[in-house]
Amino acid sequence: MRLLKQLFLGAAICSSLGNAVYAQVVGGTHAMEFLNVANSAHVTALGGLAPAMPTQDVSLAWQNPSMYRPGLHNQLSFNYNMYYADIKAINLQYAYHVPKWNTTFGGGVQSLNYGTFAAADIYGNFMGVVRANDMVVNLSASRSYGERWRYGATLKYAHSILADRTAGALLADVGVTYMDTTNKITIGIVGRNMGVMTKRYNPNNTAEPLPFDLNIGITKELKNLPLKIFVVAHHLYKWDIRYNNPADKKKNFFDTDSAVTDDKSYFADKLFRHINLGAELTLGKRLGIMVAYSHLRRSELSTLEVKGMAGFSFGGSLYLNKLQVHYGRSVMATAGAYNELGINISLDKFFKVGAKTESWGWNNNYPNW
Repeated sequence: MRLLKQLFLGAAICSSLGNAVYAQVVGGTHAMEFLNVANSAHVTALGGLAPAMPTQDVSLAWQNPSMYRPGLHNQLSFNYNMYYADIKAINLQYAYHVPKWNTTFGGGVQSLNYGTFAAADIYGNFMGVVRANDMVVNLSASRSYGERWRYGATLKYAHSILADRTAGALLADVGVTYMDTTNKITIGIVGRNMGVMTKRYNPNNTAEPLPFDLNIGITKELKNLPLKIFVVAHHLYKWDIRYNNPADKKKNFFDTDSAVTDDKSYFADKLFRHINLGAELTLGKRLGIMVAYSHLRRSELSTLEVKGMAGFSFGGSLYLNKLQVHYGRSVMATAGAYNELGINISLDKFFKVGAKTESWGWNNNYPNW
């Protein structure tokens, strides 16, 4: 009970920090927005946020450092994101457990390559070719507390190149997870992207705010059905994350340019913009199917005339003896969707080098939690 109180106190502190420093969530108001891009195919299929999903996939621990655990020992994950506008994103992640320290370590890198662009002056004269890319490197550690709790932290360095401008930031994620294996309930709380700019795009400007977020996730696995149902609450540091979107303005009876205003509180809309819903179904021991819904994405990236599948994401997983294959597809807007593919391997099953790897603990098997 004492730890539970400390957990919610920590969430309140993170929320207060986020509300004071990162008060807006509208796109374009933060530097390093690429930190919010889904890091893996599995995460993409789960709606982009997965702070409390206990599936044996090391890429999910990127979302909450406390989810690094012994059962992920020596697992390597590689993901390739075929993002919009031919943007290429890759993610590499690895976990290693050290039993004598009661600690599971994790590390990874994510890179987004936006390609090359023609540079021109204000008169349209060609000035050469420029490039743009972003990258983040992280190092994580997680430990157990009692039988049901884990806590962890991630230290990240983010670097961005946009033509002749560069920027850097030092950030941290802090998370706590509670897992009740008897009732099959997992609860995770994580504060993400807390940090400072170490280098600004423009040295003459003040430091841009970073994309802080506070997430709480709850996953329940049904007892008589291999189905995990989850809810994720995000952007918890600010209640009203609606914004004045001209596309949402209603026309009057004569269909003129003047917009009709009302005094509605939009309580339900404000509430559900904070919530992602989804499920993961396991068929036998080999196949997993995921689906998720984000009301925030649907509200911001669809139009009044065309809603389509905006805000929905789905995917599948194939679990083989030596590897996992994950696929995710997310419909961010009515204009289309993006696809992501991931492969996870247990290194000891692919590369057994003998006595030397045994001294590394390469071939050790540990319980999941």
